[in-house]
Amino acid sequence: MSRLKLLALLWAALPLAAQPQIANCPIFPLQNIWNTRVDKLPVHYASSRMIQTEGADTPVVADFVIPFVVVPQDQPKLNVQIDSDESDPGPYPIPPNPPIEAGDDKHILIVTRGECKLYELDVAELINGVWHAYSAAIFDLRSNLLRPDGWTSSDAAGLPVFPGLVRYDEVASGVIRHALRVTVPKTRNTYVWPARHYASHLDGEEYPAMGQRFRLKASFDISGFHPQVQVILQALKTYGLMIADNGDAWLVTGAPDPRWDQKILAQLQRVHGSDLEAVDATSLQGAYDSGLAVDPNASNRVNVDFSASPIFDLSLGTTQSITLTGEVTGAQIVNVPDGQTISFLICQDLTGGRSFVWPANVLGGMRIGTVSGTCSAQTFVSDGTKLYATSPGMTNM
Repeated sequence: MSRLKLLALLWAALPLAAQPQIANCPIFPLQNIWNTRVDKLPVHYASSRMIQTEGADTPVVADFVIPFVVVPQDQPKLNVQIDSDESDPGPYPIPPNPPIEAGDDKHILIVTRGECKLYELDVAELINGVWHAYSAAIFDLRSNLLRPDGWTSSDAAGLPVFPGLVRYDEVASGVIRHALRVTVPKTRNTYVWPARHYASHLDGEEYPAMGQRFRLKASFDISGFHPQVQVILQALKTYGLMIADNGDAWLVTGAPDPRWDQKILAQLQRVHGSDLEAVDATSLQGAYDSGLAVDPNASNRVNVDFSASPIFDLSLGTTQSITLTGEVTGAQIVNVPDGQTISFLICQDLTGGRSFVWPANVLGGMRIGTVSGTCSAQTFVSDGTKLYATSPGMTNM
């Protein structure tokens, strides 16, 4: 058995016990992007600029203030008056006196047993016996389906809030197996997968997009921290942080619990923005409307470093990808096999507008889309020298 096939089998055979769960429900499928490791992925090319923008000297803070509630499957569902037209109309299984986040956001997060659905509202208020909310979203915890493209949720990024919370029970178990939700003060006027929405007018690669993944640097020594904080910091190394909303810098979100010791959680402030790095997670993206993450180790994708004249060596793999940080005018495709299917994923960086010129041995190559933060994909068949397009390709995915 080849190494790639073995890795693929191991990836698929990971036990359910390794999957985040709540009330006997999965918190999204095991291979969902929220549950996918990013510790081996490359550093984002604009990482240092993003860190400086958000605060290299600013500490990481535990903001464990968003509660949630688990209700039975037969919890009566209520109509909600919702302002945003980018919301799921409901009804919503709001129990009597649900826990509501204090402050302006006023999140209500509800998980239903058996049904395994997540209901989220923000700016939720009970007025004259009727529930009101600014926006509301429903997620099937057994599904990878993302919200409609361009839609918000109870978070500005169009992402669910609950999967990114730090919960006391998982810290007590000794391991967190998912990415954590984080806010930063300045985001860009775009979003990257799996986010679906942005809330900014700022433009520039120094501003991270909604959905941008960060992680704690592997070199950061966590041995001197309290064991509970070590669990959180290890999660930051392994699964990282996902930008979900605008807010204070490096605010890591969790659920309140009387068992938290605030003096212990305050140790997180010994970590600063300079101890973090932005991650290039483009290799994990599969279908644009799905949160299913592909395993870059079990795939045969080769990530080609950018240059104006990149060389795509097909002997290294028949699926190749590149992120354009400038113009490509002299690409080469070498070691072309005979009778093989060849696929290319060509992505724009957060600036966009980069051109890509196919080499002469590519026949029927599509015109690459130029929208920032998106990708174009096309498949070819080879004859040992040339590549012939077998599809028109897809742009701006």
